[in-house]
Formats: sequence, C-alpha cells, structure tokens
Amino acid sequence: MRVDKRLDASGLHCPLPVLRTKKALDEMEEGQVLEVISTDPGSKLDIPAFCKRAGHELLEVRENEGKFYYYIRKKRGGK
Repeated sequence: MRVDKRLDASGLHCPLPVLRTKKALDEMEEGQVLEVISTDPGSKLDIPAFCKRAGHELLEVRENEGKFYYYIRKKRGGK
C-alpha cells in the first residue's frame, strides 16, 4: 500500500491519537493515505469512529506486537 504520510502516536493516550490524526489529515491532500501507529488500546474504537464521523476511508487496521496500524484515505471533497 502506498503511504503518503506517517504519524507515530505511540505512547499517546486518548484523545491525543485521534487529535493528531485529524491534524495530520487536515494537512494532506484529498485521496492521500495516512498511516497512524498507536499503542493506545482505546484507538481501536476511537480511530474507526473518527473516520466514520469525518467521512475518511479506513482502508486497513493491523495489530503487531502491541502496536496498532491504521491506514486512512483522506476523503474527497474537502477537509
């Protein structure tokens, strides 16, 4: 998967991973893909809920050795 930007939110707790994800997406062009890395177990609910609410496409979620990886395509048609 082509990733346009990476955000390492490891060690941050709710609500910081979602807030940083929003900020990173705001700085990106529509259609670009953001990879978010988080160690916060709460992000498993928070990031998918944020994507749904904001209209971004959650392409994939993976978990590996206590880290959660989210791949998000910025929605088309604005921030």
